[in-house]
Amino acid sequence: MDLFVDATSPTPPFEQVRTQVIAQIDAGELVAGTRLPPVRALAAELGLAANTVARAYKELEEAGYVETRGRAGTFVKGADAASARAAGAARTYVETVRRLGVTADDAVEFVRAALRDR
Repeated sequence: MDLFVDATSPTPPFEQVRTQVIAQIDAGELVAGTRLPPVRALAAELGLAANTVARAYKELEEAGYVETRGRAGTFVKGADAASARAAGAARTYVETVRRLGVTADDAVEFVRAALRDR
């Protein structure tokens, strides 16, 4: 796994890690069953706090890209890739509408309207 963090970027380090892992999964560089480096090892390699990498892994898991198997580690998930990508897109959408101050009801209605548009 080839990751880097740009300390001068306005994008938070956890987000840089998260998006790079997703890009490698989407590109087929990280396939289902691939074990990701332990949090502390990757944090040391990237010069980050362990909590930063842990947050990236947690968000990857919530979006369906990886699964944590306790002490065995964190692995690229073999589940439906389309569902994982949709969950990630939904999370990004929620973050965006929250930043814009859009209400939850309005955000849901925007999705419904977009789904009706073909």
